[in-house]
Amino acid sequence: MRPGVDRAVGRTWILTLVMVIALMANITYVQGFQAQSLRDDSLNARQFEDRFKIDRGPIVADGERLAWSEKVDDERYQRRYKDGPAFAPVTGYFSVFSQTGLEDAENHFLDGTDDRLATSNLVDKLIGKHVPGGTVESTVSVKAQRVAYDALQGAGARRAAAVVLDAETGAILVMASTPSYDPAEVSTLDREKATDAFDRLGDQPLKPLLDKAAHELFPPGSTFKTVVAASALEAGASERTRVKAGRSYRPPRSGQAINNDAGDIGGSCDLSRIPLIEAYAQSCNTTFAFMGAEEPGNDAVHAAAARFGFGDRIEYADGLRSAASSFPKTGEPSLSALGSIGQGSTVSTPLQMAMVAAGIVNDGVIMRPRLVDRLRAPDGSTVDEISPTRMSTALTGDQAGQMRDMMKAVVDRGTGKSLRGTSVLGGKTGTADVEGAAHNDRWFIGFGPRDDPKYAVAVMTEAPGYGIESGPIAAKIIDALDGEGG
Repeated sequence: MRPGVDRAVGRTWILTLVMVIALMANITYVQGFQAQSLRDDSLNARQFEDRFKIDRGPIVADGERLAWSEKVDDERYQRRYKDGPAFAPVTGYFSVFSQTGLEDAENHFLDGTDDRLATSNLVDKLIGKHVPGGTVESTVSVKAQRVAYDALQGAGARRAAAVVLDAETGAILVMASTPSYDPAEVSTLDREKATDAFDRLGDQPLKPLLDKAAHELFPPGSTFKTVVAASALEAGASERTRVKAGRSYRPPRSGQAINNDAGDIGGSCDLSRIPLIEAYAQSCNTTFAFMGAEEPGNDAVHAAAARFGFGDRIEYADGLRSAASSFPKTGEPSLSALGSIGQGSTVSTPLQMAMVAAGIVNDGVIMRPRLVDRLRAPDGSTVDEISPTRMSTALTGDQAGQMRDMMKAVVDRGTGKSLRGTSVLGGKTGTADVEGAAHNDRWFIGFGPRDDPKYAVAVMTEAPGYGIESGPIAAKIIDALDGEGG
């Protein structure tokens, strides 16, 4: 060949070699690094065709299986659930179309494709032995979860939820919600039956598929005064500081006054100035409306709320995030005043309000809530243990101690005094009016047991009446947890 031709052929070979290498690199990248994301892509129909051919591992708590797979024919496995409606906010469901809850958060660990299982499953895969998925151990207390669910069901409420946190570790011990549903209804292998179940549940106005504990927002009523009181301590007040009270308060530039509850007439809330601890124990609207509107003001309350977690979608398992609770950041005093008594634009999940109580119990430190305790391989060995993680610091230790004093005063002599002698050591009641409805959002947040306060609880029941009516449910749940500890 002529020299020019040789050079052209050489360049062609080099170009061809580069293209082959690039193609191989792309294939390697797709198979090695994008395989899982491609399998999970919503446009990939094959992920739904084969999902019941996998022997998913169980979800367990306290040694009990809450969800597991059972072989139903030569190649398919049916997902089973124990006490499905009680544990639905924890397990979620695994259907032909999708998954939620821990079924979603630990999907790849349960189906055995998680990289953390690669070593333990490798030999079995090579010799062609059946390889089941791993085991997910939840933090929930089985006994307390059942007690909570039964109590919420028996409350006669439209919607209700309860959350309990271990204040020191962030472990979620209870996450209960009503109305609920049975995950087995939507986890059937029959696509048509699953569709019918989703349609029926989705058409119900109270949305049983939506977990009220972490994914639905409610006005928190006077339980939010806990955050406002914390902002006052941060601004330099103490529990003994005398603060503005009075029967009525009109925020600047507002045409309408905020009044105390009719039941407070003639009590300490009528006085012009009273100690902060007394205003909190008696839940004086005028005190906390003034704080939000003027002193320490909207910026201070908003900052305090953010330290407790307001404004964020709280991640409590891998990829599982709550709805974002919120307090309005506004220059309008009337809106800030209304929000500071837990009405108007202020909304919260029960999980968030449990975090408020937990931070106060834990000397001002907010631990990240977590629903998973550990992950185990099919052979029982621990693959991963989920450690407690600090999320933020809402208060100093001294300020948290003063807040505990104020919450104890609520139970000792304030709006929660009917709980004296129960396992609830301290708390805060809250009643949020629902415009145009005959029911209220009745809240109680608190902590116990009395001899070793370590559990932070939030209960919301939607029914006629007042927040204190949710208090006995909190006591029942703490009793169940304390019985386990004993």
